[in-house]
Amino acid sequence: MLLFQDLAQDSSDEILSEEKTLSVIDLIINGGTGSVIIISVLFIMLGVALYIYFERLLAVNAASKIDKNFMNQIRDYVTTGKLEAAKILCTQTDSPVARLTEKGISRIGKPLDDINTAIENAGTLEVYKLEKNVSILATVAGAAPMIGFLGTVIGMILAFHEMASSGGQAEMGSLASGIYTAMTTTVAGLIVGIIAYVGYNHLVNRTDKVIHKMEANAVDFLDLLNEPL
Repeated sequence: MLLFQDLAQDSSDEILSEEKTLSVIDLIINGGTGSVIIISVLFIMLGVALYIYFERLLAVNAASKIDKNFMNQIRDYVTTGKLEAAKILCTQTDSPVARLTEKGISRIGKPLDDINTAIENAGTLEVYKLEKNVSILATVAGAAPMIGFLGTVIGMILAFHEMASSGGQAEMGSLASGIYTAMTTTVAGLIVGIIAYVGYNHLVNRTDKVIHKMEANAVDFLDLLNEPL
């Protein structure tokens, strides 16, 4: 008799555990059309954020690779008057620093203020290229949690509407199911927002390092022009 009771208890525990188990896909589907739409939008935003992050990361990494002997070679060419060789070296070196240096070399012979202005203008364009589409990550980081919270609010409104329509006789189980299903949109929005926020800050830090390299090399080039021949 005890054996049958133990078996019955085990089977009932298994049924309860099965009833409490719910996959993420079930949560999304059971949330209704609004939940599916909002989750789909968040997935699209996540895909866009990841694409921009990795695309910009590769671009910033490529821009940060500078030959340590580059400025030494430029110094030798400029001091010996081989400006065309210096321009060719800048053209062959595909980096923001090389393009800024080439802009400065092309202005040699003009006042230093004009050279400095030309380098600054070229640097502004290079920074714009490095920061291309990065602002979209910041937008996703801010908008995703709000969109997810919007889905939760809509789900809560629908749950309370169901309670009001049933004259207060709605089953608590169905209400609870609708509420925690609606909460999945907030979780999804927070996940997407956190990923976009971390990616944005990482790209900003990497871009700042490249900008500092550009400024340092621009100063070195201007100091080179100020040296007595």
